[in-house]
Amino acid sequence: MSSPSSFIKRTNNCGELRAEHIGQQIALNGWVHRRRDHGGLIFVDLRDRSGLVQVVFDPEIANEAWQTAHDVRSEYVLAVRGEVRRRPEGTANPNLATGEVEVVTHEAQVLNPAETPPISVAEGGEVDDMVRMKYRYLDLRTERMQRNLELRHRAAQVVRNFLSAEGFWEVETPVLFRPTPEGARDYLVPSRVSPGNFYALPQSPQIMKQLLMVAGVEKYFQLARCYRDEDLRADRQPEHTQIDIEMSFVDREDIYDLTERLFHAMFEESIGVELPMPFPRMTYAEAIAKYGTDKPDMRFGMEFVDLTDIARDVKFKVFSGAVAKGGQVKGICAKGCGEYATAQLDTLTEFAQQHKAQGLAWLRVIEDGVDSPIAKFFTDEEASAIVEAFGAEPGDLLLMVADEPAIVAEALDWVRREMARRENLIPEDVFVPVWVSDFPLFVWDAENNRWDAEHHPFCMPHPEDFEDLERDPGKVRALAYDVVINGIEMGSGSIRIHRRDIQQQVFNAMGIDEQKAEERFGFMLKAFEYGTPPHGGVAPGFDRLVMVMAGEDNIREVIAFPKTQKAQCLMSGAPAPVDPDALRELHVRLNLPPQE
Repeated sequence: MSSPSSFIKRTNNCGELRAEHIGQQIALNGWVHRRRDHGGLIFVDLRDRSGLVQVVFDPEIANEAWQTAHDVRSEYVLAVRGEVRRRPEGTANPNLATGEVEVVTHEAQVLNPAETPPISVAEGGEVDDMVRMKYRYLDLRTERMQRNLELRHRAAQVVRNFLSAEGFWEVETPVLFRPTPEGARDYLVPSRVSPGNFYALPQSPQIMKQLLMVAGVEKYFQLARCYRDEDLRADRQPEHTQIDIEMSFVDREDIYDLTERLFHAMFEESIGVELPMPFPRMTYAEAIAKYGTDKPDMRFGMEFVDLTDIARDVKFKVFSGAVAKGGQVKGICAKGCGEYATAQLDTLTEFAQQHKAQGLAWLRVIEDGVDSPIAKFFTDEEASAIVEAFGAEPGDLLLMVADEPAIVAEALDWVRREMARRENLIPEDVFVPVWVSDFPLFVWDAENNRWDAEHHPFCMPHPEDFEDLERDPGKVRALAYDVVINGIEMGSGSIRIHRRDIQQQVFNAMGIDEQKAEERFGFMLKAFEYGTPPHGGVAPGFDRLVMVMAGEDNIREVIAFPKTQKAQCLMSGAPAPVDPDALRELHVRLNLPPQE
């Protein structure tokens, strides 16, 4: 093994060698991807970030280098010096970018040996996620993860270049701030110099970016780190990155236009895909009515059909009883699925029940009507009306849920997506965006008997709904919007409140009186008294965007060092206990629950 301070330094990257390099004397550094001993000759696929190339060790050309190659194994770090030559006839590898050439070695150095790794970088294949997280530095060497990290880098550069060209300034905002209500739990940081007080890691830079508009920045952006102590899932991590954007003197149309052009640039320059523009739009109410979710996947059809009026007086009590209680009956038409067996329909029913529905009613459409155990409860006229409402044809399958509106929406949304999966209706490498707007400003918190902000308390109420702020907050819509791609929320935004009196009206509706508002947001309310411009913004989730572009199903695959679903870092052991002396210095005393 060579001296750590003296080694053959590379002149070229492994993945860049081509026919035009034939005859050149070069040096390479990299990892041993594979090693093959053919008796006389030893072949090593040497890999660096740019790719890999075949390196040949011939004892008749360089015996000492050949002896070195005898000892190397996978993931050894190697330096070689040699000559690029064309591969012998019939041995070129058309599946490899460097497949026309190889490097015959004159000199070799082992820069660092490697133990047998728990993850095979060369072979790929399925590896347990816990192993991948524990040895993340090895997992990141794989072609898949290298590709994802490079894509993330390219996408970040597109964002910075695009927004800079649009006149935005990149401004960093504090990571240590005061706790504010944002919807999720804060990560808290105790202050040593102010005993008993805490900073909060920002769930988003919401307040700070609004203050930047007060400050006259006018166009701000940041690839902002955000921290939320909430339950994790495939598209959620405790720390994530969002493209934080705020603009002065704008309305929703300005923000729609900027976001669409930004996304178009990201997809085109990062993965060579042109998003359709302009993005389609629908209100929150329309999204719930047609798809049961504010994150509709528009890559396939099966919109909901409302059968409530038809079902009101039918003899099938599951339907008529639900309507009598103020509920709904809705369904979807699965084209050509009328041949589904009873066992398949039973699993669909169980699936709907897992998502709160009491059951799943179904009708097969046949030539002379409908077929189902429940068909006897409908007159011919009622059955015809149901088939006509769906626009169904013989061979189709009608799937219906009857319950209170929220349960109908959730269960049928899941059934719709499950049917699309089963029937392979979801096209690959297709990206369908949509804007969803006019969200409710408030959501009722039954546990605490109060109204909470649906997004955050700084969204401007819809101008048509101001009168309802005091008399019926549940009817108030926000000038808020989400941008969704393929059923995943890519980002949220809103036109913001820029006047103190309006902000206090919203606080009042949430049970935050003037005294509480002053205690928690006094600095912001004061800023509104010094000429705050109308402003608004949007905050696309950068990790989610890269995840979708990379064709991954989990944002862990596009984050270098993510956490597990329990918010743990298996590699470092975080979160970890802290030395008692450090806790005393922070004036923190632990009150841990008893161990089981």
